[in-house]
Amino acid sequence: MAGTLIVALDLDSRDEAERLIAQLGDAVDFYKIGYQLFYGGDGLNLGKALLNAGKRVFFDLKMLDIDNTVEKGVAAIARTGATMVTVHAYPKTMRAAAKAAAGSGLTVLGVTVLTSMDDADLTDAGYARDAAGLVALRAEQAKDAGIGGIVCSPNEAQMVRAIVGPKLAIVTPGIRPAGSAHGDQKRVTGPAEALAAGASHLVVGRPITAAADPASAAQAILAEMAGGTRLA
Repeated sequence: MAGTLIVALDLDSRDEAERLIAQLGDAVDFYKIGYQLFYGGDGLNLGKALLNAGKRVFFDLKMLDIDNTVEKGVAAIARTGATMVTVHAYPKTMRAAAKAAAGSGLTVLGVTVLTSMDDADLTDAGYARDAAGLVALRAEQAKDAGIGGIVCSPNEAQMVRAIVGPKLAIVTPGIRPAGSAHGDQKRVTGPAEALAAGASHLVVGRPITAAADPASAAQAILAEMAGGTRLA
């Protein structure tokens, strides 16, 4: 299974994002809009425009609030026709999000442990588990909550796939193709390796958005992905 490439539009403005989207053309049809663009660059309306143009959109909002607020927020995103949205992988939050997304085409993803965090960071944050242990717990809870998928490091994808089974989406940021710098990511791997471990969707930002030729960079990543075979 070749998997699905999602390009992270981690840019300051809608103009910048639209220039990149035009450069990528038909090479990419799935985009992630996170805090930077959503709050500062008209990202909600850009997402709606992409959806109207037949593209797929992942709103990476990492919602966490009281149940009623999460439910209403997820319902609002579902009405846009978006493909994916993220919530923090706390049981009550995931259950509220699943309720709001029921009957729509929206896949709710539970964010387990950010790929910029390692075991020492979790200790500093007050967790008594290492990264793998916390990801495993959140994966079990996500499956029980009935949401559509998990966001985790590619390093944990095989473990998560064994927990959640073959149907749930496993979305992995922290993808770094051959020759790329890790930046602020700590738990990373290459595209083919992530797919082989069980990932279904790969999120790639700077290796494409900061490239001199973004379309060629995306095509190179797609070629690497074609060499990956997903494990059940």
